Amino acid sequence: MSKRKVVITGGAGYIASRMLPALRERYDLTLLDVKTTNREGKEVEGVHITDLLNRDRDAYRQHFRGADAVVHCGFTRAAKPEDDYWAEADNVNMAHNVYRTCVEENVRRAVVISSNHAADYYERLIWANKMEFVTPDMRPLSDNFYGWAKAAYELLGFAFATGGVSDGKKLQNVQLRVGGPRETDMDRASADDLKRMHRGLGAYLSIRDQVQLVIKSIETEHIEDENGIPFQIFYGISGNSHNFWGLANARKVIGYAPEDDSQVRFADKLSKVLIEAQKKMKPENKG
Repeated sequence: MSKRKVVITGGAGYIASRMLPALRERYDLTLLDVKTTNREGKEVEGVHITDLLNRDRDAYRQHFRGADAVVHCGFTRAAKPEDDYWAEADNVNMAHNVYRTCVEENVRRAVVISSNHAADYYERLIWANKMEFVTPDMRPLSDNFYGWAKAAYELLGFAFATGGVSDGKKLQNVQLRVGGPRETDMDRASADDLKRMHRGLGAYLSIRDQVQLVIKSIETEHIEDENGIPFQIFYGISGNSHNFWGLANARKVIGYAPEDDSQVRFADKLSKVLIEAQKKMKPENKG
């Protein structure tokens, strides 16, 4: 049986690197990036140098031809803070080029690595004790250019999923709001800042849960919403006891069943922090 052809943009980047071994086994991968080395400077096998900001889509459409899905991890960043807006505007343009090329080359589905920052304004309210939980169906709100761009990816993806900007041709679209894909956040945990620790625990995404989420986002046959639009937003987190982002729709629509829980994964570090916090607590006043 032949493997699905899957294109990964940003193929030399960190998010892609976490899942490449598993996806190489499962799919016929085409990797696109502007460089062939990863963040450690090591060569990544099979990367095609590709500038997806190029408006001439003929320069790279051959890589999309015959693909079943595209996993869009690619992005650019500003060299200095004053250029943040322009870099993020380029990221929106890049997403447009990916979506448009998918439509033109009959790619069935785009799976986009978005970010929890698409709705990160709500975190201000959570840590101020004004909210407790965020779900993917809430209006995306961000107070920074990075989050704004991710929200724009999502809204643009919805437009393509409706067919309204592509002559009626719908591009199936899954947006993954990735949380904390790291094993190091608990290293910064402190008894003096338990909310920061809660944030790290709630945002955690293990490698195997990331792989499962991406595979199911690619392969689940039907992803239509209640109005028949093939568009979904899922939070990219593990099944953490400390979650403050909702996973209900990912469980329901694609059968996501995370295997990891940060509370268990980092139990030893968590215990040390909590014991220290307990020591710092003042004894209750007795009458």
